[in-house]
Amino acid sequence: MAYNEQLSIRIHNILTELNVSFVEKKMFGGNAFMINDKMCIGIMKEELMLRVMDEFYESLLEENYVNPMNFTGKIMKGFVFIEPEVLLTENQLKRWINYGLDFAERGVLKSKKKK
Repeated sequence: MAYNEQLSIRIHNILTELNVSFVEKKMFGGNAFMINDKMCIGIMKEELMLRVMDEFYESLLEENYVNPMNFTGKIMKGFVFIEPEVLLTENQLKRWINYGLDFAERGVLKSKKKK
């Protein structure tokens, strides 16, 4: 199943409205938004995927319609899926996008050493 292209357009428009510099990349069968060279917002099928700061991760998982990212059968800590039921309005979507933007601004990625 392809990703929700309408949701992708909505995210694109919000990031543009906020004057955020971003690059879109097709990844994981979906669409990712790279900000400050970090994949922090994306779409897989109908769900919004976010990379969030560790300080918010556990509390977000307690909310309805928020699930840990389990893409390969293993939970990827720091990533969450947001179900479409809480993405209906622009204000709802902006709320979630702000978590991804926060990670893009403050998040530190662990560098992977080349072998």
